[in-house]
Amino acid sequence: MDTQMEWVRGQAIGHGSFAIVNLAKPTSQNSRFPPLMAVKACGASQSDSLKKERMILDELKDCPEILKCYGDCFTIENGERLYNIALEFASGGSLADRVKNSDNLRLPESDVRRYTNSVLKGLQFVHRNGFVHCDIKLQNILLFAGDEKDDVKIADFGLAKKVAEESNSKSKHEIRGTPMYMAPETVVSGEQGPASDIWAVGCLVLEMFTGKPAWTCSGVGAVLMKIGVGAEIPDIPGKLSDAGKDFLGKCFVKDPSKRWTAEMLLNHPFINGQDQTTSSSPRDPFDFPDWELEPSISVTPFCSPEFDSWISDDSCPSPASRLRQLVTDRRPDWTEGSSWLTVR
Repeated sequence: MDTQMEWVRGQAIGHGSFAIVNLAKPTSQNSRFPPLMAVKACGASQSDSLKKERMILDELKDCPEILKCYGDCFTIENGERLYNIALEFASGGSLADRVKNSDNLRLPESDVRRYTNSVLKGLQFVHRNGFVHCDIKLQNILLFAGDEKDDVKIADFGLAKKVAEESNSKSKHEIRGTPMYMAPETVVSGEQGPASDIWAVGCLVLEMFTGKPAWTCSGVGAVLMKIGVGAEIPDIPGKLSDAGKDFLGKCFVKDPSKRWTAEMLLNHPFINGQDQTTSSSPRDPFDFPDWELEPSISVTPFCSPEFDSWISDDSCPSPASRLRQLVTDRRPDWTEGSSWLTVR
């Protein structure tokens, strides 16, 4: 049912493949909305993903490190029926903006620690509630100014999913997210559990430190080949503190079952401020106090009806064969959000 607008749509401040984000102000001083917010909208006929995002945000509403959603509604504007969700407005933009506008295109380690702490707290809540974000990256971490220090919140749950969806055969055939931040198991087998979000956290932290993407490749295919084949991990800068190097090492573990969880990383010296030597940090998940193994996720080989060229005689080709077919001559600009590809 269409409702009368309780807010006025302002200028556009962002857009995605199917939705546009505008500034918005409530029409009444006694409104249930804040004085300024962001409204994400799309055509009603294409609103399934946005409706799902709204429901996920509602389930995660009790976490202060996750963007708030104030509600949704349908409107008719210029003869088109739109679906809208009202969101918390981040006046500081995204972490991508923060890095781009910083000195030498990199952030101080103290800021990286603080921002990463908030991201991990948000992901801990996301994972405990049975979700995977699937698209952690600088552009989806929003900056909020505080009385003393600014802080960040996780946004854009348009690609998020329930961990239970891994048992659905169709979900196993989907790859969601941004190639540069994808985990090895996602590229090779289509597996996207909580551990894949942690790999993306490592890429995020590395980019905050260096001002550059985790991988230096000229095309999407080359990036995916580098991620999915072999034992190589992103380069960890030598100037980084020992605690920072150790932290990234825990994120960039190729085997997702051995990769540290958000809960474990929140107790890492790099995050909790205890700058101990790396030897005092737990060496693997089994050396971490009070940590219990999470239920394993069933994974099937990555074959998708959406990628017919990857399917032959009803069987899955080898990972190397699948990756070779992704190689392209296209040279995207990794610094611009519009050139990132969302792969579903």
